[in-house]
Amino acid sequence: MIALRPAQEQDAALLVELSRRAFDSDGDYGAPGPGGPPGYDDAAWQRRAIDWADYYVISLDGAAIGGIIAYSTAPGEYEMGRIFLAPEWQNQGLGREALALLWPLYPHAAVWRLDTPAWNVRTRHFYAREGFVETSVTEDGTVMFERQVTPAGRQ
Repeated sequence: MIALRPAQEQDAALLVELSRRAFDSDGDYGAPGPGGPPGYDDAAWQRRAIDWADYYVISLDGAAIGGIIAYSTAPGEYEMGRIFLAPEWQNQGLGREALALLWPLYPHAAVWRLDTPAWNVRTRHFYAREGFVETSVTEDGTVMFERQVTPAGRQ
């Protein structure tokens, strides 16, 4: 069973390990090389993110398999800073299950935003399936997404 729990400072090393494996595996999906978003492989950055954002550990039957970072940018507006799963747990519908647990935690959300690299067709498809719409592409190839939440869709 998938669950979310708030990350704690002592989770930083575990989140680094899961994040590094998840993002470095993007080479299998078109990444130009190993790497990821800022701080994906840095325990100090992970600890800071735990302090300033809503950082959740994604677990399956009690074992940590990934993470989600979310934060408010304005009243009713939220950003999903990232979602990641260790490679062996990807492409099994577990990310979708994790997001289904995330949405009710933000009953006042009217809009969610996120971004992903243009080369990452897999994540672009995932976000579109979850109701996100591509809104723009930046000069550096970052695809911006937005998900409108209707009052009926709020918990």
